[in-house]
Amino acid sequence: MGLVRILVTGGTRQLGRVVTERLRAAGEEVRVLSRRPGPDVVPGDLRTGRGVDSALAGVDTVVHCATDFRHETALARTLVEAARWTGGPHLVYVSIVGVDRVPLGYYKAKFETEKLIAASGLPYTIQRATQFHALVRTLFAGASRLPVLPVPRVRFQPVDVRDVAPRLADLATGDPAGRVDDFGGPEILAAAELAQAVAEASGRRRKIVSVKVPGETFRAYAEGGHLAPHHLDGRITFAQYLSEQADAGVLGYRKR
Repeated sequence: MGLVRILVTGGTRQLGRVVTERLRAAGEEVRVLSRRPGPDVVPGDLRTGRGVDSALAGVDTVVHCATDFRHETALARTLVEAARWTGGPHLVYVSIVGVDRVPLGYYKAKFETEKLIAASGLPYTIQRATQFHALVRTLFAGASRLPVLPVPRVRFQPVDVRDVAPRLADLATGDPAGRVDDFGGPEILAAAELAQAVAEASGRRRKIVSVKVPGETFRAYAEGGHLAPHHLDGRITFAQYLSEQADAGVLGYRKR
C-alpha cells in the first residue's frame, strides 16, 4: 500500500495525539486539525467550519477523534459536509461501547453521530471503545477527598488510549469496514475497586461504600450495557496506568 494522507481531528488531545504519533512512526503522512495553533497543526474549527475544507484537501482518510459533549453530532456534520466536497475520504469515527444501550445524553449524541456517518454516503469505519483510564480516574479523583466515598454499584472496563491508538491506526490505513468489533480494556472491575485504587494511588485512605443508584441510566450501567466482556483487548491495566501517573507526579505525590 502506498502512502496514505491522513487527517486526525482532535490530534492534540489525549487519544488523537497518540494516534498521530503511531501513524507517523509507521511512515504515514499525517495532518492534525486543531483550533489551537501549534507545530505540525492545520488550523480549523469544526464548530464554525472555518479552515476545514482546506484541511481536508487531498486527504485519503480522516480519523475523527475530536469530541464535544454538547455539540458532538454538529461537529461530525460539519466534517461530513466538508468531506463530501473534497473527494469523499474514508472516515474513521471513535465511538463508545454501549451508546445504543445506555440512555446518557453524551452516549445518545455519539449514537446519533454514528447513524449520521453511516448514512453520509462516505466510506466509513466506526470503532467503539470502552471508557478511557483518564476518564475513570477523573470520575473518582475529586470525590476521593471525602471521608466516606459512595460509589454506584456498577462495573467499568477502562482502557488505555495507547492500546486503542494502534487499532485506529490500522483501521485508518485499511479499507472501510463499517462498524467493527468493540475494543475493551483488559479488566472489568467494580466501581468500588476502581475508586479505592484511585484513593490509594493518591496517598489517601477512604471508606468506600457501594450504593444502588436509581434511574434508567444507572440501570443500564448495572446491566453492563457499557461493557464489552468478549473483547478484553487492551493490555495496560488501570493499576499500571495509575502507577505511571503517580511516578509522573500527576496524582499529587511521587512514589518512593
